[in-house]
Amino acid sequence: MLELAILGFLYEQDLHGYDLRRRVTHLTGHVRPISDGTLYPAIKRLERAGLLTRRTEPGTRAAPRHVLTLTEAGRAELRRRLAATEGTALTDENHWFTVLAFLRHLPGPADQATVLRRRLAFLTEPSSFFHEPGTDGEPGLPLRAEDFPDPFRRGLLHIARATSQAELSWLHSTLAELDGATA
Repeated sequence: MLELAILGFLYEQDLHGYDLRRRVTHLTGHVRPISDGTLYPAIKRLERAGLLTRRTEPGTRAAPRHVLTLTEAGRAELRRRLAATEGTALTDENHWFTVLAFLRHLPGPADQATVLRRRLAFLTEPSSFFHEPGTDGEPGLPLRAEDFPDPFRRGLLHIARATSQAELSWLHSTLAELDGATA
């Protein structure tokens, strides 16, 4: 998720390390604050892989600042990662939001729609946080919010259902828009 965010922001413009960290933090920091000890090793990995370059510019008051630039290989890598979105990048909401933040960088509506259809398939699979006891270690039937006297579990399930319904509505309308753009 961190590397995808780095590639995505640098796809849009060259950035100083501090500016990049601030943007990544705004995108993902509410869940996982980004420290320098996390960000800079990721930048170095991407630099060693030839996906970004670093140049030094004079600082406005003090030390020189490093400006990061995405290479053509880095641009291609961002598009590859977006097109290949699967697994936790589809199922974990925070990873998914990072994908959505940069999905517009895929080359066309058909490519974008393909990724959205994968998320739609995930969201339309039956799921629940809680199940009745099952047999042989398998979960039983999913429990509904109404099955809980506990207002907090009811709340969790109501919020999850409302969020899912809102996203499903958005996915259907966006897919119709993207499909119209490719017709």
